[in-house]
Amino acid sequence: MTSNIDLDERRKAAVSAGASCSFPIYVDRGRNAELWDIEGRRYIDFVGGMGALAVGHSHPDIVLAVQAQLNRFSHTFFGTAPYESYIALAERLNERCKVGGSAKTLLLTTGAEAVENAVKLARVYTKRRGIIVFGGAFHGRTLLTMAMTGKVNPYKQAFGPFPGSIYRAPFPNPYRGVSVEHCLSALDTLFETEIEPSAVAALVIEPLLGEGGYIPAPLAFMEGIRRLCDRHGIVLVADEVQSGLGRTGRLFAIEHTGIEPDLILMAKSLAAGLPIAAVVGKAEIMDCVGVGGVGGTYAGNPLACAAALAVLDVLD
Repeated sequence: MTSNIDLDERRKAAVSAGASCSFPIYVDRGRNAELWDIEGRRYIDFVGGMGALAVGHSHPDIVLAVQAQLNRFSHTFFGTAPYESYIALAERLNERCKVGGSAKTLLLTTGAEAVENAVKLARVYTKRRGIIVFGGAFHGRTLLTMAMTGKVNPYKQAFGPFPGSIYRAPFPNPYRGVSVEHCLSALDTLFETEIEPSAVAALVIEPLLGEGGYIPAPLAFMEGIRRLCDRHGIVLVADEVQSGLGRTGRLFAIEHTGIEPDLILMAKSLAAGLPIAAVVGKAEIMDCVGVGGVGGTYAGNPLACAAALAVLDVLD
């Protein structure tokens, strides 16, 4: 019988060293919040596919939905051979996401893609280039999203140079004495010393800071940046890739504040671990790009759409 040690040696010989594994435990099967390794040991899974399994492993409704779709067809490119499940998922998300007006949806493949496309949309819509992000944030592993991420090691180390026009501000942290007042004042200073607000396209925030310590953005801070964005015509983007889809007790973490962003980003748990992401936002922003300006080969894959629709049913 193959052992964990055997597979770990094979991994070291065959897989890029950068794609490391924290533990030499190789999964055989999963159910709900539990995993079994290839040696029959049972574990409670506190990682959940890195925040991608809000409905647990092998939920029967998701399994049935994906199997049914697989028996029909597994993939087409939506831009040339569209299908209903993409539209149905967009309709469901448009209904659930509060963005201060009529919503539209763009489906993609990964969280980093969602972030990058939000930046593209904001830049086209505002005709500006500057992007404000926050300390401690994680937004992805592409060059642009690494530039937006607030941690060097291991995500950014030796990978530069990175794209420009990214500006970082502090995120409130009551455990480190970083107040809401200080952070709002820092944004004013940023506008005085680094970039004028009329040059800023978007402010991208995790309503629940991830890599920086799982810290909820205080209501007063969210209210402050919403006012700031309204005053200067800046697109407010809520990155809910990690915090979204029921993981905070509501569908999205930002719902705890009552603040409505202009764009909401999601991925991870949206399709119970199958690769799908979404940008949901105000219709006028979502419609600002030219035909063919956004999308991707696997964006809104039908298997992932089937899973996502089933996930929303479970969460409802």
